[in-house]
Amino acid sequence: MTENRFAATFLVPGGLWLLLLFVVPLLCLLAISFGYTDDLGEAVYGTRLDNYDRLLDPDYLPVLFRSVGFALATVVLCLLIGYPVAYYIAIFGGRWKTVLLALVVLPFFVNYLIRTYAWIAMLGDDGLVNGVLDTDLRFLNTPYAVIAGLVYGFLTFMILPIYAALDRMDPWLIEAGKDLYGSPWQTFRNVTLPHTIQGVLAGSVLVFLPAVGDFVSASLLGGPSEVMVGNLIQQQFQASDNWPFGAALTVAMMAFLMIWMVLYLRAAARETRGAEA
Repeated sequence: MTENRFAATFLVPGGLWLLLLFVVPLLCLLAISFGYTDDLGEAVYGTRLDNYDRLLDPDYLPVLFRSVGFALATVVLCLLIGYPVAYYIAIFGGRWKTVLLALVVLPFFVNYLIRTYAWIAMLGDDGLVNGVLDTDLRFLNTPYAVIAGLVYGFLTFMILPIYAALDRMDPWLIEAGKDLYGSPWQTFRNVTLPHTIQGVLAGSVLVFLPAVGDFVSASLLGGPSEVMVGNLIQQQFQASDNWPFGAALTVAMMAFLMIWMVLYLRAAARETRGAEA
């Protein structure tokens, strides 16, 4: 009883913090998404669905689809790049594991905005890449530059969960797969991947959630033709002063991300039950 009271006491400050600084603003955002702007540009609470109807407008649907497409491409590329990196560190890192992990995390000590500006210096018309290749190719203001910036920004979120899953796995399982005359691909598909699928799922969620709402990479690397939903929300709140529509966009995006989270939790629970069985 004392332990329960002790735990409850320490839960109260965190619970109040989340209630006041997350739940209450979220409810205000939801309420204003049904409102409208008056003749003076001020947001007025209401019960209209006009803002949500505008989400299906042909001017905005491509932005939503583009955001999801960029985020999915980022997840796939982060997985293709991050899995081999995590595998090497976990299996062959030895006493250098800590150093290698520190190198993976090191870019996060630099502000995300500064790192994105570094990409501009590299990919600009007179940047490092064109200088090394001695070409005048256009890299900036393309979807490839946006996806490259997203992959660079969120790659660590894929590497760390996969590394944790690989580090927990018994390495003798891989040796057993080889002893049973399995090829490297068969051993990976039947032994390594099933034992690390939860790390893959966790990394995919950790990459997808921030990538779909990112606006820095799209704004600086993609230009006006590669706008994502995060840029659209920023425009509605700051440039257009249309808070109700910006709130509706935010609520719709959060609902979509919530569905993604539910699917992940169900998949993770199913994998856990399968492992226990």
